[in-house]
Parts: sequence; structure tokens; C-alpha cells
Amino acid sequence: MDVAPGRTLRVERQRETLRVVIDRPDRNNSINDTLMRDLHAALDEAEGDPTTRLVVIEGSGPVFCSGMDFGDAADSNRADDGLAARGGQVFYGLLKRLASLPRVVVSVVDGRVTGGGVGIAAASDFVYASARSSFALPEALWGLLPCCVLPFLIRRTGFQPAYAMTLSTLPVTAEHAARIHLVDEVMDDARPALRRLASRLTKIDTSVVADGKRYFEQLRQPAERHEQVAVTEFARLMSSPVVRGRIAGFAQNQLMPWENR
Repeated sequence: MDVAPGRTLRVERQRETLRVVIDRPDRNNSINDTLMRDLHAALDEAEGDPTTRLVVIEGSGPVFCSGMDFGDAADSNRADDGLAARGGQVFYGLLKRLASLPRVVVSVVDGRVTGGGVGIAAASDFVYASARSSFALPEALWGLLPCCVLPFLIRRTGFQPAYAMTLSTLPVTAEHAARIHLVDEVMDDARPALRRLASRLTKIDTSVVADGKRYFEQLRQPAERHEQVAVTEFARLMSSPVVRGRIAGFAQNQLMPWENR
């Protein structure tokens, strides 16, 4: 049954699983303010239903999620430091909620993942990806950095893989993503794995999931400043006229950054 909280998602309940499909294929499933609000609404539903044990995030079409909606960003006055900081804070807050949600979150990837989409995957508890999937952080091409993504990516992969993806901007295959622990399993059909996981989770109290996430967070190195550093740097970069020009060139004329100099 479709219980979508907004126009950017399709949300379906399948027994103990809430399936959330990012449904903006015409915009490569990119992230805007509406999508973030709708995702929060879907997570509210999952958290408010004690029978929900598993949240599965997918993308419609050949792209799981392409990160920031450049058209939306170009139309808004993101050059304002305050607006840019608030945008970064909202996205960081979404990733933080995915990582701490007292339900198990699985990203099922079948296709391309870029920018903030990598953040959604990295903030998930499990990532299942088809062999044709790829993951990339192209932000540096626009003079940006994946500021809000990196704390969650580093938590999964360690420092060097996240550093290499950021500076090279090159996509990595699903197999490579599995080697660096961004992907948990490479499979073309995730349904059997999801059924096994959901069956096991029905035997675990949701409070244990919440306790486990909280305890593992305490075992990490102190990360109190990650959010402040990420949001501040994102705001600074988004306020750059050069970055603004590159984003506008892509949004309006499909010009890549190196074609817009």
C-alpha cells in the first residue's frame, strides 16, 4: 500500500519492512529540501510503528541518488552564508538520523550513486549493491567538498578510501566499494538477503537496535565537532562566486565545470 508522505518518495509497507523509494528519476533522484522533509516523514512513520524493524531505501531508475539538486541550488540564494549553513545542517541532520534511527536501515543500490547519495548509503547500517553500481564523490569538480558526507563515509571505510574518492572524484565499482567496506554485499537481487535480515530482526527488540547504535557511537573517537566543521565548510564553499557559476552553468546549460571556465 502506498503511504508516501510527499511527492518525492514512494513508501510501501511490507510486513515488518518499510520500503522507501526515492522517486525523482527526471532529476536523477537528486536531493532537495522537499526530499529531505519527505525522508524525515518516512523515518517518523518507521519509528512510530513498533512492528517496523527494517527500513529499506532504494532509488527509481538507473540512479540511486545523485546528491544535491543543482537546479534547486542554482535557483535559491545559497550564496548567503546563513542559507548555505542551514542547508548543510539539514542534510547532516538527515544523515545523522539515518545512522541513529532505532531501526535497521538498508540501502539497496542498483546503479549510480554520487555526492550526497554516497552519504545516504554510508549512513545506512547495511548497503547491498548490484554489480553494475558505482559510487563517486565529484564535488571537487565544482570547487566543493563532500563535507557532510565524509564523517559518515570515514566511519565506514576509514580515512584513506574516503580521502582518495574525494580528491580523485573517480567512481569506484561495487566490487571496490565492497573491499573498502562501503558496500556490505554485492548482489543483483537483494530480496533474499532482505528477507533473511527481516526474519532475524523480528527476534530482536527494537530497543536493542537503539542501544547497539548508541553504544557503538560511544566507542568511536570523539566526533563532537564533525557537524560544526562540515556545515561551516559547506557554507563557505557554497558562497563562492566560482562555485555558484559552475552550479548555475550545469543547472541551466548542462555545462560541466571544466566547460564553464
